[in-house]
Amino acid sequence: MSYDTTHFHPAPAPAAFRNGLGTAALVLGIIGTVSGLIPFLFWLAGILGLIALVLGLVGKGRVTRGQANNKGVTVTGAVLGLAALILSVVGAVITFTVVSDAVDEIDKAVKDAAPKNPASKQPGASGGKAKALTAGASSVYDDGLRITVSAPKAYSPSEYAVGHTEGNKAYQVTVVIENGGKKAFDPTLATLAARAGKDGVTAEQIFDEKVGSGFDGTVLPGRKATVTFAFDTPAAAGNLTVEVSPGLEHNASQWELTLR
Repeated sequence: MSYDTTHFHPAPAPAAFRNGLGTAALVLGIIGTVSGLIPFLFWLAGILGLIALVLGLVGKGRVTRGQANNKGVTVTGAVLGLAALILSVVGAVITFTVVSDAVDEIDKAVKDAAPKNPASKQPGASGGKAKALTAGASSVYDDGLRITVSAPKAYSPSEYAVGHTEGNKAYQVTVVIENGGKKAFDPTLATLAARAGKDGVTAEQIFDEKVGSGFDGTVLPGRKATVTFAFDTPAAAGNLTVEVSPGLEHNASQWELTLR
């Protein structure tokens, strides 16, 4: 018995599905999403999320063309990739905000810990060696404070004056504190000292019912405070050096005054 094999054809082999891209998209999407939950790993979530999204979209195209049959896996991978990208953006914002706040706190701590530089309250004109001012000249500080000392005038202390020695001469000067800054200034801590003659002997401050009371109250921005002081000098003294210290945060300034 013989068989005719002329018209015999073997059954076609089943088509091999290309599911690799969808599977890869799912794995990378899962890892990217988990990484996105940790703000400092935003960069990793962004990279993996982008790759997972691209692979998922390409894999979905294969499913549509019948080249793959893992539609659920592919779509899930693409969705997770998109979620990872969103989480990466949120993580980046959180990370940069935290880092910026930390830098600001460190800068503030450094500034607070740094010693205060008294030069910030030096007279504004001081760029080199400090020099004594003349009568009527003003010492202007960096914070807008202005101190002016007038020319000396002969003064007659009362019989109840303290600080005047018989045989010496007395001179008065007017000191004006002008607040050119933006904050109120307290002049109560302002002090004056004086030296007289070529030997620079201490010129005692005179106190009586007319002079010696000092500054009080508060000087508001744009306002002035004026006080008259008197000093006791040797009869032969030809000059008077007056030093004014506006307060603990300001350097002292000096005026060299001629006595007549």
